[in-house]
Amino acid sequence: MISTKPKVTRKTILLPIIGLVAFFLYIYLFRVDIPAIIATAQRTDLTLFFAAILISLAEVFFYAVSWRTLINFLSVKISVIKSYLYIWYGIFMDIIIPAESISGEVSRIYLVTKEQSGTSGKVVASLITQRLLGMSINVVVLLLGVGLLFSESQVSGIIFNLIVFFAVAITSILLLLIFLCFNENWSLKILNGLMRVGDFLSRGKWKLAKMKEEAYKAVKMFHDSMKEYGRNPRALSVSFFFLALNWISSMSIPYLVFLSLRFPVSWSVVLITSAIVVAVKSIPIGVPFEVGLPEITMTTLYVGLGVPGDISATVTILSRIITLWLRFFIGFLAQQWLELKPLLTPSKSAAAEKA
Repeated sequence: MISTKPKVTRKTILLPIIGLVAFFLYIYLFRVDIPAIIATAQRTDLTLFFAAILISLAEVFFYAVSWRTLINFLSVKISVIKSYLYIWYGIFMDIIIPAESISGEVSRIYLVTKEQSGTSGKVVASLITQRLLGMSINVVVLLLGVGLLFSESQVSGIIFNLIVFFAVAITSILLLLIFLCFNENWSLKILNGLMRVGDFLSRGKWKLAKMKEEAYKAVKMFHDSMKEYGRNPRALSVSFFFLALNWISSMSIPYLVFLSLRFPVSWSVVLITSAIVVAVKSIPIGVPFEVGLPEITMTTLYVGLGVPGDISATVTILSRIITLWLRFFIGFLAQQWLELKPLLTPSKSAAAEKA
């Protein structure tokens, strides 16, 4: 079986550091008042900030239950606790590996198939289906945000064009993925093309025959699973419900951070910023988007939507403490537990037998 375990390299440590430097360089170049940021952060209402932390934990839980609903429907049974740990493992990989759009999903494939061999096609089907549902919500959130913004104030041309661009881009990718998900012939053509490219690049040195056979089985299983979802929309409805709760929780975090700084903000600002950041992060271009670029994007959008620069930067930093650094440490603990537990269990069994 082909290993899908994500690998951590020296680059994965270096790139987040570069991202942080880029963010603080951005603040410096745009002359954001750093002492003002510190002064603003000092007046944070810790009760509301702690509430945002709790909601962040609930956000990940809703996402895990949404995915578990889809994968359990395909007879790949995992518990709620295990799915929660798998999501945290994926979040950790998303942060340290510069391919945020796929590294977490690859790690979930690795974890499930390591435990339940031969289920890769079903796991991929559950992941792609959840992504399709998430993209649908993303478009709705963008449109809802711009609708609220129009009703409250005049929208700048740059912000409006950016919203339209992402709404059209997400919808186009969504329709393309749906077409590929339900057209097995096109999937096989793409697979054959990739195999030919691989054979050409390796000049025949790579033994692709067995890999191709496994890939064909996975593609067949994937399309059978997608047909199962199509025949029974109840699983999709339940998963969509929990994914909607995940999105609501996600957007509540920056909103509560704004309130903790005693700076009430319109929901339209939060909706638009959250949707655009998620959309950019989901593009599979292999950049280290978890550190640096999100902070720059969030701060720029907040300022463009009328929030003062010091407030924008402070909200961004405090939000990222919750959605990046806190998650990094929790994800690291989940990753260590899932990787070390199988190694420790046999040792305990052996010790018991000797006793």
